[in-house]
This record gives sequence, C-alpha cells and structure tokens, in this order.
Amino acid sequence: MSNSKSKKKHELIYVIVGKDSLVNAECDKLLEKLIEPEQRATGLFRADPAEVLVSDVLDELRTVPFLTERRVVLVKGADKFISENRQVLEKYFDNPCPTGIFILTVSGWPSKTKLAKKLAKVGRLLTVKQPKRWQLPGRLVEYASDGHGKNLTKEAAELLIELTGEELGRLYSETDKLALFADTEKAITVRHVELLIGHNRIFNAFSVIDACLAGNVAQAVERLRNMFAEDKSAEYTTVGAFAFHFRRMFNAKVLLEKGIQPAEISNRLRIWGNREGFFAQLRKMTLHQIGSILQRLAAIDYAIKTGRTKAEVATEQLVLQLASS
Repeated sequence: MSNSKSKKKHELIYVIVGKDSLVNAECDKLLEKLIEPEQRATGLFRADPAEVLVSDVLDELRTVPFLTERRVVLVKGADKFISENRQVLEKYFDNPCPTGIFILTVSGWPSKTKLAKKLAKVGRLLTVKQPKRWQLPGRLVEYASDGHGKNLTKEAAELLIELTGEELGRLYSETDKLALFADTEKAITVRHVELLIGHNRIFNAFSVIDACLAGNVAQAVERLRNMFAEDKSAEYTTVGAFAFHFRRMFNAKVLLEKGIQPAEISNRLRIWGNREGFFAQLRKMTLHQIGSILQRLAAIDYAIKTGRTKAEVATEQLVLQLASS
C-alpha cells in the first residue's frame, strides 16, 4: 500500500461547485489525491442522490475504513439532495467523522446558508470556472502531469485547443486519450495530437473544402453532414478544424508568395497526408479569399459561443457559399 496520499493534508468535507463537465474533471482530480485506485473497491462509496437516503450516506461516512485509512463518500449532482436534507447535513457538518471524507458536487452554493458557513470551518469549497483562453494550455499541462505523469508540450496543448475547442471538460477527456495513446512515452507532443485527434478532423475538413472548390455543392454538403453524423463532438470541433486548415492555407500562401518552395513549406507547417491536394487548393484561392474565410469562421465561432447560431447551421451556410462562389 502506498502512503503518498495518506500523508497529505486533506479536509473532511469538500463541496465542488460549477458546471457538470468541469465539476466531474475536478472531482476526478480530487479522488486521485485522496484514495488509491486499488483501494476504491472498499474505500469509496458513490451515492446516487436520487435513490440514496441521507442516513445511508452518513452511515457510510462513519463506517470503519477497511484496507484503507479513510472512507470516501461521493454524492454527485447533490443540489436537491442537500435541499431535502439540509438540517441533517448541518448537524453532520458540526461533527464530521474523522475517518470519513464527504464530497458533494453541486451547480450552485449560496454563501449565506448555514451549511456554507459551517463548511468554512470543517471543509473546503472548490469553485470550478471555465478558464480564459490564455489559461487553458497551462491547465492542460498541469492536468497531464498530475493525472498521468506525462509532459504535455505547450505546442501540443495549443494544437489540442485549436482542434477540440475551449471547453475544459472536453479538453481533459482528449488529454486522457492522448496519455493512453502516448503509452510509455513520457511526453505528449504535437505528433500525438496530429495522429490521434487532428488527422480525422482535418482530413474531413479538407474533403469538404475540396468539394467546395470543385463547385460540387451536393458533395460538399453531404461530406459536412457526415462529419456531424460520425463524430459526437463535431458540434464543438468542426469550426476549429476548418479554421485550422484555412489558417495553415493562409500561412502557406504567404510563404509561396515569398518564393518559398512547397517542400520547405510542408516541413515548416507540418502538412501531412495529401500535400499535392493541399497545394492544389491553394492555387484555386487568393490570399484575400482565405483571409475573408478566416474572418467568417471567427464570426461563426463567436456566434456559436454566444448562442446566436448552431454549428451545423452556420457551417453548412458557409459551405454553401464557398461551393457556389
């Protein structure tokens, strides 16, 4: 049995507040610090708030730990559970069991309630907010290191954000996949992101754009709809995939106009796969056209994030425009 976690200071009660996807990621990180995976069969009780009685939860917290130094009880989505059992929980917060750790995840935590005031004395409130864009790479680097013992390079983190979007829970999930994909390698690099995440998304965006530039409206729309049908995360990643491709086209066009040879451009911009097709697309577009599309994609991204449009609608409109021009 490892004592690395047991020696670290911990609270008796944790309340994690925020959106589900962010809260879940924070909860996983907390569990990683509190209890070894091999001890969870006997040391961790996950309670369903819709089915469990508050008395059962408290009994679990007071149960003598078996094959572990502490008993961890987790109640996710506990807003209603707390409202229905507030007085009983207030009494427990007054005298929590010293061998039990109580974790509650909630969407809101009013600071003026008795429970909130009691928590400050016996536990810790963890408020999880979506980081700002500039904070994301650092958060991902930290997550990869703490959760998987991997060094996620800054360049790989930036590419992952570009291809996946800015929602932290989704980025954590993709980082988990990358850690498994990297296997025994200590670092997660741009190459891993390209192979595991980037290749399919960029290839699909490339095929849609190819149909657009050929003036084949029906094929372009069909390929775009297939992107959404085949990838559950396409709602969040499609605009990023198109933006990534057109941004690379823009940079390549600039280099071409400076007289740089295609082979050198391919190496500089890490163009994989169909290089000939990539440069064929470039020959069909001006720098101004590519720049205009990038501006349009930025506007679409903003409209999606502010709820003014949906990804499927906005990207199909863009594709129809490109294919018809």
